[in-house]
Amino acid sequence: MRKYWLLFAQATTIVLAILFVIHTLRPELLPTAARGGVVTLYESAANEDGKLPPAGFSDAAKKVMPTVVNIFTTTLVKSPSHPFMDDPTFRYFFGGQFDDDGEPQQTSSLGSGVIVSQDGYILTNHHVIESADKIEVALSDGRHAKGRIIGSDPETDLAIIKIDLPGAPLSAITFGHSDQAHVGDIVLAVGNPFGVGETVTMGIISGLKRSHLGLNTFENFIQTDAAINPGNSGGALVDVSGNLIGINSAIYSPNGGSLGIGFAIPASTAKKIMEQIIQTGSVTRGWIGVGVQDLTPELAESFKLGDVQGVLISEVVRGGPADKAGVKRGDILTMINDKALPDSNTMLEVISAIPPGKTVPLKLLRNQSEKVLEVKVGKRPKPKPQD
Repeated sequence: MRKYWLLFAQATTIVLAILFVIHTLRPELLPTAARGGVVTLYESAANEDGKLPPAGFSDAAKKVMPTVVNIFTTTLVKSPSHPFMDDPTFRYFFGGQFDDDGEPQQTSSLGSGVIVSQDGYILTNHHVIESADKIEVALSDGRHAKGRIIGSDPETDLAIIKIDLPGAPLSAITFGHSDQAHVGDIVLAVGNPFGVGETVTMGIISGLKRSHLGLNTFENFIQTDAAINPGNSGGALVDVSGNLIGINSAIYSPNGGSLGIGFAIPASTAKKIMEQIIQTGSVTRGWIGVGVQDLTPELAESFKLGDVQGVLISEVVRGGPADKAGVKRGDILTMINDKALPDSNTMLEVISAIPPGKTVPLKLLRNQSEKVLEVKVGKRPKPKPQD
């Protein structure tokens, strides 16, 4: 027994000595527990050129930022004269105090825009350049240029301006496919909020086809929670590859700051409007001269329509195309040119896409009887400027 005990003691001593030598010279060969809780870390391999793989959305931002510009506008506003300045007695005693009344005063505003062609065409919002007497465009590389208005479309809040700069062609944005966007897609908003300089914010698409917001006549907004603030209007909303999917246009906010509800005009809409403005200087739409309202379940029940889809004719412009075709107030318009009309927004889009002068069939219900009328589509009148 003594012999076995001596053998065990000698073996234990040898093992401990080996462990001591390994712990001192090659500790990485020992298990984690034996090394006092040291954690093994795994580091990703560098690229072949020695640089670490890119993180975040820096590549998309670098692609977009040279194509987004800051737009500064100046407008001369004539101050109203005193209401009693026409009174000779008032002018005799107080005229000197109001000599400056009625003199033009400068007001300034700022916004953003997106370069869409290398020769200097810039896409922005109509409200950014509306009534501007002077437009100055600042590029991301520090260059400045005067901008001139090519045309605008108040009903979609889009406008095209042009700059001319000598030297190399300008960087132009790449259009993406906004009709393939989905709720939850990551997006970046690029613009000049509050005039602090070019800024990139990130969020997701939180809604599509937003309408009935009372912002524009034609509404089909992309909703996003990417931070959009005053000054971002006209800037770019892009996907993670840096492709344009929208033009930032408006925010929902009672105090003027971002609350995570911003709206952008889809790039597909912006492209169509842009092409018309560049080619002709304006946008031409079809018009039949009616006012409509959506057919709610309550209205459908009152007209005993069941599950019929359509829009209620609430107004007919006297002498307009619909009036000449025999359309009357109270008619239920269900189809135009064989296209269904589930709501008033769809009706506007369908009619506006029809070339003026073309005759198309209108299918409607009158006193629960179906009628088909032929209407010659007219040209949509320009909207009256708002005060």
